[in-house]
Amino acid sequence: MASPAQQPAQELATPQADTPPATILHRGKFRFPPGLRLNLPFYSFSKFFDPRNPILLFEYLAKFGRAAHYRLLWHHIVLLTDPADIREVLVDKAHLFIKERTQKRMRILLGEGLITADGETHKRHRRIAAPAFHRQRIQAYASTIVEYADQKSREWSYQWRPGRQIDVADEMMRLALQITARTLFDTEVTPEIHAINDESNAVMDMYNSLVSLPRAEDLLRWRIPVPVLIRFRRSKKHLDQVVDQMIAAKQAEIAQALREGRQIGGDLLSMLIAARDQEGTGGANKLSPSELRDEVLTIFLAGYETVANALSWTWLLLGQNPHAEARLHAEVDSVLLDQSGKPRLPTLEDLPQLPYTEMVIAEAMRLYPPAWAMGRQATEDVEIGPYRLPKNSFVFFSQYIVHRDPRFYPDPESFRPERFTPEAKASRPKFAYFPFGGGGRQCIGESFAWMEAILTLATLAQRWRLTLVENQTIALQPKITLRPKFGIQVTPQPRY
Repeated sequence: MASPAQQPAQELATPQADTPPATILHRGKFRFPPGLRLNLPFYSFSKFFDPRNPILLFEYLAKFGRAAHYRLLWHHIVLLTDPADIREVLVDKAHLFIKERTQKRMRILLGEGLITADGETHKRHRRIAAPAFHRQRIQAYASTIVEYADQKSREWSYQWRPGRQIDVADEMMRLALQITARTLFDTEVTPEIHAINDESNAVMDMYNSLVSLPRAEDLLRWRIPVPVLIRFRRSKKHLDQVVDQMIAAKQAEIAQALREGRQIGGDLLSMLIAARDQEGTGGANKLSPSELRDEVLTIFLAGYETVANALSWTWLLLGQNPHAEARLHAEVDSVLLDQSGKPRLPTLEDLPQLPYTEMVIAEAMRLYPPAWAMGRQATEDVEIGPYRLPKNSFVFFSQYIVHRDPRFYPDPESFRPERFTPEAKASRPKFAYFPFGGGGRQCIGESFAWMEAILTLATLAQRWRLTLVENQTIALQPKITLRPKFGIQVTPQPRY
């Protein structure tokens, strides 16, 4: 079976004029890296330019070295692949950048949530949300994660028969959705949760069209009857109604608890409703109804989409690498035993004893990072490394590209969890691996995601071995997250 991690690099049709020059390009007071000589639309028939798959373009641009420059109409765009330059943008000079256009375009779905907000709005939201994501609060969800993973294992047992096939990508989405529903809303997967999921997926299916549509925000505001915008307005309206109803119900539940002198629930939504910004004043020290809705949508999508995709790719790679799979099973079998020597479910306390399980997930997110690219826009003329870029330039950096750089990962296409021993990690620059971003905007739910992924993988791998179905097509679908386009078909095999 061929997969993106195993396929040979595709031979690209390279315009002769774009052979990488050896020098920095000087244009007036600005210094650009080498790159495409012509405006990007002129490459519309090149194999490396497909608006549905920007990874092809990034793979080609990475051939230019440390950075590559191109223009899209009148915009200057630079792809950075050096960890030091990425650090400059995300950490050292973060105050000189805002979110770039494609991520801003997500605002029409997520509003001013933590992913899309900029400046003081982002800082305020992060201060308010921080207590809900405190390490002790997150750790309290460990038993919930294991409970639902064990339910999934039992479900496979009930449905098992020799040769039965499942789409493990779909299974991981369903499991992550259950965990998110419980931890975010303190509920099961109700019709309302399904509605949020269905409408969110519908919007994500439109994402590439929305990103490429000029002035989409204005067209929405003016209610121009463009088909994709009509579908979007319908989905977004329903999505907002469902989320607002769930927030209202939770607020009523909290008010009742306070009247009766009871503690409020421990779910993330309750924490967000009750949270206050100690630096705020008056009514600004808490989230407004629309801000609450924006954060709920943001946490909902990030809370299950990221982990589900990470686990899906993990199962693919384990199926392709039996030696790594055997070592994972050996670790799980040795750690998860009760006093009588019988298998038991994992707990929060087991996490330090499952280092190889963590390394497996880390290596899977190296090869297939759920967040596969990031971007920023300069708010003034700015220097990055040896380059000087004009105000409003866009800079991109792709986890998918940097994570496969042979400077940091020899034989980068190979699956080697040992790359993530403490010693190996310490030998690499910080931004040679950044699946959750970095700097002041690093994903607030990162510790939750790691805990959920490790506990879920350990729970399922203890009982099951997933054998890949032969002769299936595995393809990338780079949208908001990096999904397997056609799913991943496996045959579950009970281990005992």
